[in-house]
This record gives sequence, C-alpha cells and structure tokens, in this order.
Amino acid sequence: MNLPNRLTILRLVLTLPFVAALSLQFPGAKLLALILFIASSGTDYADGYIARKYHLITDFGKLMDPLVDKIMTMSAFICLVSLGSVPAWAVIVIVSREFLITGLRLVAAARGKVLHAERLGKLKTVSQIVTILYCLAVMAGISESRTLVNPATVAWLNMIGSILVLLTVALTLWSGVSYFAKNWHLVGEM
Repeated sequence: MNLPNRLTILRLVLTLPFVAALSLQFPGAKLLALILFIASSGTDYADGYIARKYHLITDFGKLMDPLVDKIMTMSAFICLVSLGSVPAWAVIVIVSREFLITGLRLVAAARGKVLHAERLGKLKTVSQIVTILYCLAVMAGISESRTLVNPATVAWLNMIGSILVLLTVALTLWSGVSYFAKNWHLVGEM
C-alpha cells in the first residue's frame, strides 16, 4: 500500500478518537477534537498532493479517498448537530447529497467506470471542512474560556457560523446538481 493510501486509512482511523472526543465530557475534549480534525484534514490534503505529484494514483485511492472524506465530514456534522452547533436540516441536506453521489459512483463502478472528484466537489469539501473547523474552534474556545466570553460575542460567533453553514449547504447542493447533470447518462442507462 502506497503512502497516499496509508494517509487515507489514517484519516479513517482518526475519525474514531475525534468522535469520542466530541461525545465524551472531559477537560480539553473539544480542543482535542479540533486538533484531531485538523490532523485528519491535513492527511486529506497530503494524500492527494503526494498521489498527484509522484504519480501514485490508484483505483483504491480514487474510491476510498472521497469515501473516507465523507465519513470524516459526516461524522463531524452529525456530532455538531448533537451538540447544537449545526442545525439538523442542514446536515440532512449534506448527508443526502453525499449518499446520492456515492450511489452514482457505485453505479459507475458496476459498469467499470470510476468517477473522479471534480473541482466543484473539492471546493464543497473545503467549505465543509472550514465550517466544521470554525464550529469546533468556537466550541473549543468557549469551553476553555467560559468566563472570558460575553453573550454579544457568542451571538456574533453564532451568526458567522450560521452564514458558513448556509454557504456550505448551497455549495453542497450546487456541486451535487452539477455532478448529477454531468453523469446523468449513467442513471438513464438503468
């Protein structure tokens, strides 16, 4: 297994302690979750960069990299819903898009085709990661310095978070519609 594929597997493994850190209550849990998500996001960038630069692109990587990205980001969004940081409706839209695109990729794979991630899809992933990082950073900052945060600051932080969520949902929908439009012939052949 080459280095980019190992990094993809590492990202999958990091998802477990990340979810545990968000699910359990202990001092520094939110900060640990933030650090783990940053590390996980770093492996996402690194595996793609290394695979392209050193021509280490494999079918395993083409399939697993976007799948593990989805597991990582969807785990984060689901945890953020349970913590009240992201509205459930937004995560339902995001998760639905991810399931539909994964289904389309499975249809393509059954026909011997691999659908690569597109630029708009990568931008969608970046927006999701930025939104998650923002929410995690706010939670970590508030949980670590409760006495320093006033209600007006929390209101501003929440408003910025809401704007990021709305932008992420819009970009997620746009990338999903675009991806289906470009690959609609696969659905039509069913």
